[in-house]
Amino acid sequence: MSNNKKHKQNPLNTLATTHRADKHKPSPSRGDRSGVRLLTNFRIQALILAIIAFVFYYNTFSNEFALDDVMVIQQNEYVHKGFKGIPDIVSKDTYAGYYKQMNSANLFSGGRYRPLSVVTFAIEEEILGTDKDENPTLGQTPTENALRYMHVRHVVNVVLYILAVIALLYFLRYVIFRNEPLIAFLAALLFTIHPLHTEVVANIKSRDEILSLLFICLTFISAYKYRGNNKLLTLVVAMLCYFLALLSKEYALTLVMLIPLLFYLFKGYSIKNSLKTMLPYAAVLVIYMIIRFSVITHKIDTADTELQNNPYLLATGIQSIATKIATLLNYLKLLCFPYPLSSDYSYNQIPYVNLSSAKFWLSLFVYASLIFAGINLLFKRHVLCFAIAFYLLNLSLVANLLFNMGATMGERLIFHSSVGFVIALAWLLVKAAEKIKPQAGAKQGLTVVIILVIVSCGYITIARNADWKNTNTLFIKDAQTVPNSFLANGIAGTGYCAMSDMPENKSEEIELLHKGVACLNKAIAIYPKYVQGYYNRALAYDKLKEWAKAKSDLDSVKKYYVTFPNLNEQYQYLYHDMGMAYWKAKKYDEAIAAYNEGCKAFPKDAEMWYMLGISYYSIKDYPKAMEAWDVTLRLNPNHRGALSAYPAAKRYMENEKSIKVMR
Repeated sequence: MSNNKKHKQNPLNTLATTHRADKHKPSPSRGDRSGVRLLTNFRIQALILAIIAFVFYYNTFSNEFALDDVMVIQQNEYVHKGFKGIPDIVSKDTYAGYYKQMNSANLFSGGRYRPLSVVTFAIEEEILGTDKDENPTLGQTPTENALRYMHVRHVVNVVLYILAVIALLYFLRYVIFRNEPLIAFLAALLFTIHPLHTEVVANIKSRDEILSLLFICLTFISAYKYRGNNKLLTLVVAMLCYFLALLSKEYALTLVMLIPLLFYLFKGYSIKNSLKTMLPYAAVLVIYMIIRFSVITHKIDTADTELQNNPYLLATGIQSIATKIATLLNYLKLLCFPYPLSSDYSYNQIPYVNLSSAKFWLSLFVYASLIFAGINLLFKRHVLCFAIAFYLLNLSLVANLLFNMGATMGERLIFHSSVGFVIALAWLLVKAAEKIKPQAGAKQGLTVVIILVIVSCGYITIARNADWKNTNTLFIKDAQTVPNSFLANGIAGTGYCAMSDMPENKSEEIELLHKGVACLNKAIAIYPKYVQGYYNRALAYDKLKEWAKAKSDLDSVKKYYVTFPNLNEQYQYLYHDMGMAYWKAKKYDEAIAAYNEGCKAFPKDAEMWYMLGISYYSIKDYPKAMEAWDVTLRLNPNHRGALSAYPAAKRYMENEKSIKVMR
């Protein structure tokens, strides 16, 4: 459909002035006209969408942190600095504050530069007055103050989502469907209620997605207005919005093609003049790229060596390409039927495929058809051309074909592309309704369908929001949804183990640990080099007092990742825990063996030597106890235990010598 051509009568359209009246049909009653006119009012439409979005996402307000909130907020040093951290946030990789806090290297190939959302987190931190020590990690019970500011951040996410939806509605009414406000409203409504957006709204970290779409819509609106009024201020606003969109997330790169396409399709510009409209924004893009390359100075090669961040690490070249193309079909499936939902689709939930795969060929056919249709519709200046372009261009950035996204797929990654999907769906629904006779029945039928869709989507969305309460609840649920994902099973297992430490779960501690081990067993079976899985299972075995298994898992961690953070400390804890448990159980020989092994591995651990001496002392081997305490006092001359125990052992040894002499 072209905005330059005369439209057919739309059963939902209320702008009668744009169409010729059919004098053979009775005019609608005054009440009908006033009711429809009210529904086409922008403010009424915006209010309806805002209310629906609020109802759909109100239950996220009580949620906590989940998933990548750890990297972006909880353990981000610069966020905790509040206003003082903003200069570092805008001048460094998005995850630099986390890397510094965790003393780790870059996890993502090419780095990430999305400072705008992180700046908002720092501002919230400053205003809320929270402290980094109140940021609970996995397994810790949040303080009352920590819970309060988590809830506030969720409220902000929902408010921003509502603003993005309203901006989208305005964009659709002002540009895409200028003479068809009800189609614009239907598209915005379908976007608002789509359950696939739960990850974006319910996960605080995904605020970057919301801000990106918000400023992309504002860029479109301002760019379009500027071509109508030629005011410098409007152009400045458009360029500023584009810059903020780029600082939110990389999706704004697609505007290089979408802005000219917008003017070609909806303003009737020639191809040459359409391309010229992009010039001011190209200048903004150049500035952004200069900043980005100065911040992300080089690629970290190790970022591609972990399956968690490079899902195609184990695939051949052919398998990689075939699987990436086949996976694109999953996005269309979820857009059409968004159930069940998952925060993770890691290896091996989406198995590698080859060129012989039917799914690969079907996906290739579907997307080739979309490209062909888009090109064909371009010359007709059809609205569906823009819908297809918006969908495909945004999808191209997350399809792993141009860049490694660090994930096979993700529901948040289709957030922008879903705009193109709902534009096409809304247009097709209305055009299909036009062909149904009588028109009154078509209108009522479409209304019933929309109501059923709203109710269904609301049920799915509200239920899914509850899964996002925290990382534990999220992955325990998702491990059932994506049972072949090594990562979902691994994090679910870690969640169970973390829950076993919570005071309220003390009576279920052992049961939770066994559930955790079962999930970790499954994760390691799927991916035998899952280092984090071995490490977390070792912690679980340590708590279960299965020392040999714990030691074996730590050895596996060392085998696959010799510089794994805190590995040596965990070995020390293991020897201490093992030795102390044996000693308390009066299994002194086993305690001595454990402490001896620990002293060999950590010869400078004064406490280990001290407990070795205590173990020898318990079997009355006073010479060896004194030898161990000699080492303890060399390492720590002020060790109180050794200072008091050494003389006692010496007295007992001398007494035993005296008794032997007397005999």
